[in-house]
Amino acid sequence: MAEVVTKGTGEVERTADRAQVDVTFEAQGADRSEAVSTLNQRISVVEPVLEDFEVRSRQLSVHDNWDNNQRVGSRATQQYVIWVKDLDRLDGLLAELVQAEPSWVNGPSWTLVDDTEAIREAQKGAVADALRRAEGYALALGRRLGPLLRIGDTDGGVGYSPRMSAAASFEMAGPAGMVDQLNLKAQQITVSASCTATWSLLD
Repeated sequence: MAEVVTKGTGEVERTADRAQVDVTFEAQGADRSEAVSTLNQRISVVEPVLEDFEVRSRQLSVHDNWDNNQRVGSRATQQYVIWVKDLDRLDGLLAELVQAEPSWVNGPSWTLVDDTEAIREAQKGAVADALRRAEGYALALGRRLGPLLRIGDTDGGVGYSPRMSAAASFEMAGPAGMVDQLNLKAQQITVSASCTATWSLLD
């Protein structure tokens, strides 16, 4: 029995409904204990702010600084990964983080809280695309397209990525607390799916 194998792709766009912010605080001291103590003082004003948000991770790093094989003090670092679902509160969070003078702030990066519906629609589009291609080959051969025999993900299957937008990135320029002027808006997320399908060819 003759077969035809086609690949299909489908894409849909959705507006992001969750933002991720990464922030790092650093402190130095004569030794590790002093570095950690100074770091604790710095983040003591931040922890109460984060109580109303979903902190996905807190990662502490403490190490010595070296110069020509001699220890010249220590450094302590605390890294946070924060999820914000109420996007109306994003500007306020960023403003308070910046005012706390972190070593750096990265974000927001945009995601979907639940991508199930978008993935299914993208998969539906991928299957429809594969079917159109198979029908085209069958027509070109003067044959009829038979039933579907096999189908599966291809090229990584399902994935999604933010559409690039200048409104989704910013530099910490100017006085702290000017975040509300940065025009941070939720990006469009492109959800994609790809499949490989095998169909029978009928006479």
